[in-house]
Amino acid sequence: MFNLKNNVKYFFLLTIISATLFAGVANAGTLKTKNYSIKIKANCEGQPICINYIYVLKNLKRGKSINLPGKAIYTQGVDEYTPGRLIRHEFRNNQYLYRITADNKLQVLKSGKLILQEQGTLK
Repeated sequence: MFNLKNNVKYFFLLTIISATLFAGVANAGTLKTKNYSIKIKANCEGQPICINYIYVLKNLKRGKSINLPGKAIYTQGVDEYTPGRLIRHEFRNNQYLYRITADNKLQVLKSGKLILQEQGTLK
């Protein structure tokens, strides 16, 4: 039977749990690969679920860095409004698309073709 009081209680509990889980993603930290260091910074203060990010990509061999705006891409949640699990982060620099996957891989695509893939560690 439909119990409004219990459903409201579980909805709020789910919201709190979801916000807590996504807080870790929002402050994702730094991904280190063999050749790159990528700082991932949330750009959505005060929001429980963050989609907008700033990426600082540093080439460890050359010492050069670039700052790029980007976004997080999530699966669709069960309620069709709340994001589900994180699939990847993406950020663009002209014809280059940089991806950070949920399993900590840096992928660089140029004009849609994969030109670099490195496994990393999130710190």
